[in-house]
This record gives sequence, C-alpha cells and structure tokens, in this order.
Amino acid sequence: MSKKLSLQEQLLKSGLVSSAKAKSIKTEKHKQVQQQRHHKVEIVDEAKLLAQQAQAEKIERDRLLNQQQQAQAVQKEIQAQIKQFIEQNLVPIDTKHAEIAYHFTDTSKVKTLYVTEPLREQLAKGKLAIVKTENGYVLISSETAQKIKDRDASRVLAWNEPKAEIAADDPYAAYEIPDDLMW
Repeated sequence: MSKKLSLQEQLLKSGLVSSAKAKSIKTEKHKQVQQQRHHKVEIVDEAKLLAQQAQAEKIERDRLLNQQQQAQAVQKEIQAQIKQFIEQNLVPIDTKHAEIAYHFTDTSKVKTLYVTEPLREQLAKGKLAIVKTENGYVLISSETAQKIKDRDASRVLAWNEPKAEIAADDPYAAYEIPDDLMW
C-alpha cells in the first residue's frame, strides 16, 4: 500500500513548487497559528469573507428576483380578473341602429364609439362606462367599471361617475347641467 502524500508533498514531487517556497509557506502558516494562540489575534481569512459576501449577494439577488416574479404573477392575475369581468358584464351594442357617435379619449387620442340613443343616455348618466380591451372598446355597467377601476384605472376610459352631494355654499347649485351636450 502506498502512503498518501499531503498536498505539499504532491506539489513538491510534481515539481510545481520549489522546496524553498514550500518551506516559507509552512513557516508563515506556523507563525500565524502561534500569533493567534499567544495574542488571541483573529486572522482574517479573505477567501472566507469573499465567499460570505458572494453568498449574501446571491441571497439578495434571489430575493429581488422572487419579488419581481411575484409582482408579475399578481399583475397577470389582475389582468385575468379584468378580462373575466368584461366578458361576463359586456353590454351589447346594436350595430344596425348605433348611429350616434360617442367621443372619448384614449391616452392622448380622441376615439369614437357608435351607440344607440338609450346607450348614450346611460353613458351620460354614469350607468355605463367604456373600457379598453385587447380588441377595442366595449360598454360595461358602472358596478363593473368600479371593480375594474379598483384593479387597473387605465382600462376605464370614459365613465361619468356619480358625483357626491353638492356643497351647500355652491353658488352654481341652482343651475342644472344638461346631459344632452355632445362634443
């Protein structure tokens, strides 16, 4: 049976390290051990510190990545809920009789949706709202519009929300605003 050689002996045997270099490393190591024993000096192991630092950085990166993935999952779930609300509460538009152009804004562009007179009145009173979908624009009820607005306000484009009570000291409270104004 062959005797197992230490790493130092293996390096010396292969010729990768000279005997003088091996001896100096051995004495340096011995000095460090003696200094640590006698003076209770903590020797800093740089490799250990670097490994701990790399581990901490990896944990932080993993935590941030996990947060991003969770946020994306939540956003995806919200969009699925909105899509389901729209599909279940869609107000159909009779395209044959829809002759009134109802104008609204989508970001900075003015868009037009053709509706019937009863639908226009409901839009003006705030009973219906216009919502943006992947394919275009649809009408939904005000209750559904509120649910969608709570999740993603940018999807509700036109909704005349019912206002709170008019203040008692409002000088224009006696004047009625006509709902039939079209622009």
